[in-house]
Amino acid sequence: MRTIAVLNAKGGCGKTTIATNLAAALAWEGYQVALGDLDPQQSSADWSAARPEEYPEIIALNAADGPIRAPSGTDFLILDSAAGIHGPEMGNLVRRAQTILIPVLPSYIDMNAAYRFLGHLFSLKPIAEGDAKVGLVANRVKPHTIIYRELTGFLEGFKAPVIGHLRDSMNYVRAFERGLSVNDLPAYMAEQDWEEWETVTNWVTSRKSRGKA
Repeated sequence: MRTIAVLNAKGGCGKTTIATNLAAALAWEGYQVALGDLDPQQSSADWSAARPEEYPEIIALNAADGPIRAPSGTDFLILDSAAGIHGPEMGNLVRRAQTILIPVLPSYIDMNAAYRFLGHLFSLKPIAEGDAKVGLVANRVKPHTIIYRELTGFLEGFKAPVIGHLRDSMNYVRAFERGLSVNDLPAYMAEQDWEEWETVTNWVTSRKSRGKA
């Protein structure tokens, strides 16, 4: 089983959006996926509860109910972490995961916060020694804007791949309200989003996204 943590100490950067949409994208690929909600706000749990039965199943796990343990046969366990995570809690999550995804928004506030956060993250032993791999996600981007170009240059300065550029789209909002992801929407609405997520899932399912642990 692969454990993927979606992580960033700053709130509002799209961790839940990444976690839920990644879970659905992998489920569409035929994998057995569990989604664990570690955030007291319970947004991933609410999304899971609203998900219609006719779409690919995602096993919902909630830290509010006790320790998160995925059932036997699970291919991917995706953990939606809380904002403000730090100290031993962050260290435990990093040790548990083989893959860590970091969403970053195109704003100076978010980039400054990410600079401090990533500096600390890369100093942690599991990442420094290659037991876990980090992938960066440019989230809610608007191409052809100055701040997008600055975000692209900012992310390329880190020793981790930029695995996806996800556009700023109302499709995410409309889908989330119904317990859906952009991959659950029809092609005429979300074909561009499908293509962007294919880039992310190709990296996540590849050998280079896995730590040596």
